[in-house]
Order: sequence, then structure tokens, then C-alpha cells
Amino acid sequence: MSRTALITGGASGFGAEVARQLVRRGDQVVLLDVDAHGGQAVAAELGGHFLHCDVSDLDGVMAATAQAEELLGGIDLFFLNAGISTGCGLGEDFDLLAYRRAMGINLDGVVFGVHAALPVLRRRGGGSIVATASMAGLTGIPSDPAYGANKHAVVGLVRSLGPALAPHGVTVNAFCPGFAETKIISSIKSTLEASGVPIIPVDAAGRAVLQAFDSRETGQAFLLQAGREPMIYKFRGIPGPLSESGEQVRPSDPTGVPTG
Repeated sequence: MSRTALITGGASGFGAEVARQLVRRGDQVVLLDVDAHGGQAVAAELGGHFLHCDVSDLDGVMAATAQAEELLGGIDLFFLNAGISTGCGLGEDFDLLAYRRAMGINLDGVVFGVHAALPVLRRRGGGSIVATASMAGLTGIPSDPAYGANKHAVVGLVRSLGPALAPHGVTVNAFCPGFAETKIISSIKSTLEASGVPIIPVDAAGRAVLQAFDSRETGQAFLLQAGREPMIYKFRGIPGPLSESGEQVRPSDPTGVPTG
């Protein structure tokens, strides 16, 4: 059955590729991006729609989502994909504007996107959200700690939202690729290639996102590495509290915070 999708960062990279793969299987798409030229070109290629939107602007996200819902008659899938590298460290090279821009796009863009998506998906009777995080959301990234911070935040957000949204028929998962063929690695691509680091083809990334959309899993991080099939990353459980006698305690917690 044909479905409808809203894609942020849809003018290039993962966003454009996911749009192409969705349209090939018969779905309809609306692309959001600040790159009007690129976004309009991809939309024209696919017979879709393009809306200019800065995902770090809550009012803009709300307005674009409402317009997309009207254009499509409802939305089933949200790919919250817009992202940039931070480009600064936390020492003498710290750049407050660059830091805030990256956090605004990489983290606020997902938070705002989910906020806008939820009433749309409830009106639809359910649906799926996939947010682009990164392998940097699962491990340390010394070269760009602020990027690691916002990507870890996206993974944490998704893990927390999964159980909360399940009763509403909404799945939410994070896409966590390693180094992939997108603009975000352009400054380090030659170094990666010289070091023998394999780069994920963008079509493989697109297939992984569609797998996350179609999965019944929720609150998960879908890890993609070059040459491997997408896999759900297994987090280590947190040791629970012990009683005074040293026995494991498993109290029920009304906040939903796991205690053991």
C-alpha cells in the first residue's frame, strides 16, 4: 500500500536517496531543506513536493509540517535527517555560533520534528519516525565532541520515546551509520580513503532507513557499517539497585525509568 513521507535534509545525501527509494516503491514524498535549488531539483525528479524549512526554527517546522500534511492528505513516515558537522572543539577553537548552529540542526531539528509529527501521526492512526543519528551517537568521537554529544542525545531521545509512543501506534528509531558517501565527510574523505576506511554507499544507507521504517521495532538504534547488513545495536543493561541484604531489587517505577 502506498504511503506518504516527510523528509528533512531532503535536497541531498541520505534524504534524497531515501526519497528516491520510497518513490520507486510507490510512496509519495515532501522534501524539506534550506537548499532550495537542490530540494526543488530532487522534488522535480521524483514528482514530489519541496518546502523550504530551517529545522532549527520551531515555528518554521510546525508550518512546513502542516503544509506537507495538507499536500499529501496525511503523513505516514517522518525521516528527520537534516544534519551538519560541528566544526569546532571545546578548547581554544570553540566557536559558540558554530556550536549552537550544530545543536540547533542536529538535536533541536529532531526534537522539533517529533513535536510536529506526533499530532499528524495520531490523526493518521499511527506511523513511523526515523531520526538520523550516527555511529558517533554510539561511541566517542574525539575529533568532534560536540557532534558526538548531539548524536548521543538523538539516540537517547529515541530510546526514551519508543515505549512512550508505542501505545499510539507510532514507532521511532535512530539511524546510526558509520562513514557514508555524503557531504558531511567531504573534508575528511581523502584521509579516510588513504587510511583504508571503507565508505558506505548512499544506496545502502537508503535501504537501511527503509528497513527501519518497515520494522516493528521501536526505540532502537539501527547501526550500519560498510559491508554489513543493518543491525540493531544492543545496549548493555544498567545494574539495578541492591537491598541491604545484597539481593537484586526490581521495584515498579511509575516514571518508566528502568531500575534493574
